[in-house]
Amino acid sequence: MGLSRDEVAKVSLLARLRFGDDELDILTSQLSQVVEYVRQLEELDTESVRPMAHVEDIHNVLVDDIPRPSLDREEALANAPKRDEECYRVPAVLGE
Repeated sequence: MGLSRDEVAKVSLLARLRFGDDELDILTSQLSQVVEYVRQLEELDTESVRPMAHVEDIHNVLVDDIPRPSLDREEALANAPKRDEECYRVPAVLGE
């Protein structure tokens, strides 16, 4: 049993998506196929399958966080279009 056209129309309304009649018919058919495929997957025996977060065995590759000297102030402010002695100067956003 797939999705009805009314169900797809309701979900599209909740998602604030507007579809024409032809688009709604196509979308109803496509989403019904997706739901049917998920139903097929529910029938599989997954009792012996170990839960996982990802199908690949992935490890984060991170660089060690080693403290090192940062840019000096003059070098950091060198290309700033507007600046004062200490900071970048930007237009006020919230007013004066």
